[in-house]
Amino acid sequence: MKFADWGLIDYKEAWDRQRCIAGKIMAAKGRPGQDEQQIIFCEHSHVYTLGRHGKTHNLLVNDDFLERIHARYYHVDRGGDITYHGPGQIVCYPLLDLERLQCGLKHYVFNLEEIVIRTLRHHGIEAQRLAGATGVWLDAGKPTARKICAIGVHASHFVTMHGFALNVNTDLEYYRHINPCGFTDKGVTSIQHETGTSGNMDVIKTQLRRYFEEALLQYLNQSS
Repeated sequence: MKFADWGLIDYKEAWDRQRCIAGKIMAAKGRPGQDEQQIIFCEHSHVYTLGRHGKTHNLLVNDDFLERIHARYYHVDRGGDITYHGPGQIVCYPLLDLERLQCGLKHYVFNLEEIVIRTLRHHGIEAQRLAGATGVWLDAGKPTARKICAIGVHASHFVTMHGFALNVNTDLEYYRHINPCGFTDKGVTSIQHETGTSGNMDVIKTQLRRYFEEALLQYLNQSS
């Protein structure tokens, strides 16, 4: 399994690169020594993305306003509704063959949530899942419920694309221009907002990688 960090990268470029890698994984199915699976970390410049079943009215501003705030907008092929990506946010794109790992899509998403929940504990943040709402939340089930990590994935022939976006030092003002993930009654937050201190992006990536490796090792042991 390869881990890579693409740094700050244009969203469209990252999407194109994902599709290229996913195509190689599909082409290599069943061929020993041709494994292209990767887990990518990156950041994006300001961008809003709408999932394939998302509602366009959840973007609350027009094209002129997007230009003024230097943000782009894409309708993409992942699940979920609208979300924001920007500097200070760790975006993770696991490009995995779930068939090889013998992992169903629902359990895969559960494990993405678990990886983030365990990482947040290192920073004194107790996060949870929220019934009926994918992602990682604080105060789940309470009026103060707020999302700290959005998850939206796509799978074709059991090969995954897209992934999760963890708010570390994210400028939360950009969320005011959308109904995040389609919700109008729930907030968003970040590690910086919750702890009062800036998160170290490299340290958090290392923590995320550790829990990814533990989860993947478990799957490989089960499938061997």
